[in-house]
Amino acid sequence: MNTVLTKRSCFKTKIKSYGLFESRSSLSSSSTTPQKYDVFLSFRGADTRKNFVSFLHKHLEAKGIRTFKDDNSLVCGRQIAPVIDQAIKGTRIAVVVVSPTYPASNWCLEELLTILKQEEEKLLTVVPIFYEVEPNDLKRQTGKLVKQFKKHEKRHSIQRVNSWRDALTRLATLSGVCSKNSDDEATLVDKITELVSKMLSSNVISVDEHMKRLYPLLDLNSNEGVQVSGIWGRGNKGRSALARHVYQKISTNFDAHCFLEDLRSTSLFLQEALLSNMKGEGLSTRSSHMCLDAIKARLWNKKILLVANHVDNIEKLDALADEFGWFGPGSRIIITTQDKQLLISSNVKSVYEVEHLRCCDVGTLWRSEAFKQK
Repeated sequence: MNTVLTKRSCFKTKIKSYGLFESRSSLSSSSTTPQKYDVFLSFRGADTRKNFVSFLHKHLEAKGIRTFKDDNSLVCGRQIAPVIDQAIKGTRIAVVVVSPTYPASNWCLEELLTILKQEEEKLLTVVPIFYEVEPNDLKRQTGKLVKQFKKHEKRHSIQRVNSWRDALTRLATLSGVCSKNSDDEATLVDKITELVSKMLSSNVISVDEHMKRLYPLLDLNSNEGVQVSGIWGRGNKGRSALARHVYQKISTNFDAHCFLEDLRSTSLFLQEALLSNMKGEGLSTRSSHMCLDAIKARLWNKKILLVANHVDNIEKLDALADEFGWFGPGSRIIITTQDKQLLISSNVKSVYEVEHLRCCDVGTLWRSEAFKQK
């Protein structure tokens, strides 16, 4: 255990000593925050927490759908709590249960603003559930909403209140589920769960969309220092195909570039692969020291792109870190792995999560890259 900790701190120390840094934001395939949930439940606790929402949450979880439900009414002054804000930004679908007193809560309305902002940026999908309310009442701001918004106007700025009005109007225009169309709550819950399940199964992301989300992470226009990023995903094929595609697309921006494939063997193999790929000649070395000296002479202060695929343990990161100090400004190191904790414990903060890459795109990428390599 102590050995592992020492090695992990070694990678962090090298990162700091070489003046390397990670880009400023972590991205996910679904949001600018690493994805943690499939569904975020937005609801008014006083109306639905102990009955309908509790039942719905349990049903979704039973189907294997990762669902965030605020059990503690987390609020922070007049704003939603950071944990809720992060949960919204780290989810794929927001199920908004609009009940009779939902619009009376400024916290619920603030939550809704955050959700709709994510929806506007196409970072999540919103499913409104009109629970014992009419969508037309939200559109027209009639019924109980008149009194509810009069109270809001006494306590909040007119600009804020108008933003809440607009949010409710916008929500009412989205396709959703009305409770009045179900015979009972069990039927309603089944209907919502089936809808969410179908949306999740079809909510895959094209490779072009992945690339669009990856570019801000890589910050290719910056020549400040050397940036280290990670691409994490459970499936080897999707992760590797995307990494190879990124490499092919951006490699022309660098003085030298190398894609190190499948580094799941020894650290010595890693050193030899670096030398072979960077120098264009396969040299056998008996010591890491000899290999490092050769690489150092070739790469000193050049703008380098290095993609290390399938990094599976800390020794590989330590070996890579030995090269970073010689890379010139604007260099990029991209590490792909299925072990997210390895990246986190090694202080690689810019981690892109690859999920739901279309199967057809994975196949196309593999065939395309195989053809190029031939």
